[in-house]
Amino acid sequence: MDRRTLLKALSLSGFVALGSGTVVRQINLTDKLQQSFGMGALQGQWAATNLQHGMEDILPTQLSEALSVVHQEAAAQAAAAGSTNAETRTRYFESVFDDDYFLPEEKRATMLLAYQRLDRLQSYVGHGNFNLLSFDEALRFARNYPDIGNFSQAEMDFLDELYHIDARLYGFYGDRVLDTLTSKVAKDDVQSIGRTGHYLFKGKSSVYYDRLLGEVGDELVLTSGVRSMVKQMHLFLAKAEQSAGNMSKASRSLAPPGYSYHAIGDFDVGKVGFGYRNFSDDFADTDVYKRLQDLGFVEIRYTTDNDFGVRYEPWHIQVS
Repeated sequence: MDRRTLLKALSLSGFVALGSGTVVRQINLTDKLQQSFGMGALQGQWAATNLQHGMEDILPTQLSEALSVVHQEAAAQAAAAGSTNAETRTRYFESVFDDDYFLPEEKRATMLLAYQRLDRLQSYVGHGNFNLLSFDEALRFARNYPDIGNFSQAEMDFLDELYHIDARLYGFYGDRVLDTLTSKVAKDDVQSIGRTGHYLFKGKSSVYYDRLLGEVGDELVLTSGVRSMVKQMHLFLAKAEQSAGNMSKASRSLAPPGYSYHAIGDFDVGKVGFGYRNFSDDFADTDVYKRLQDLGFVEIRYTTDNDFGVRYEPWHIQVS
């Protein structure tokens, strides 16, 4: 679909004040996107174009690229009207802004190699296990299994820098919640949530989820739970690679490694069978979300006017 046809199809003038949910509804891509995008209750994992399994919070590449065109136009109109601000950036999160931080070109190849190695690691250990994998465990698997391959020194240095960098450089203003690159998820502190491929921390998180499930019903599903440092790294690098090294754009879709509240209790929910749209603000139009609201359960971390620099996430349940 060329740019002119896409913009005509999206009725851009009616979109400028709206968010990604409307785009997902208006872009008639549903029949073109692979059925494997669906987040079913049986596996709790999905496949995005050109990406592997377990890509929570990342829109499929085809949709991301289409959305980027629309967001770029909308952001340009906002700038022309003198209204470019933090809300503009999070509303048009797939746009590229003049002061976005891009990874230096000489590090792009290393980033791709590190991402691909993490991808092979996830395929080897399995999506569910990968959610809990520590950095030290990742190194051990890579060292001992040729199908993964040992991390090079350049990759190690890159991942170390990725964790230690001040995310405000990207335009992300959340707090760092993990103290070290080698932070571990204690296996005794989590429990597997059946038929989802995900885990929740025992206590407040699991109790809260059980209450939601009991009140809302079996249409609600856990779409992402505990994320280790390695898991969040993989997600962030996937989005950074999808964004051609634009680290600011990546951070508008999900927290950089070390900053994700999934590491200490938050979790994501969705509607069974709603697929990748559970990770768009289309979820806010579902009966599941409306029941959550009606029951007074909804306390989302990334609201439409959040100060973190992250897009609106009605699926992200604040616990911690």
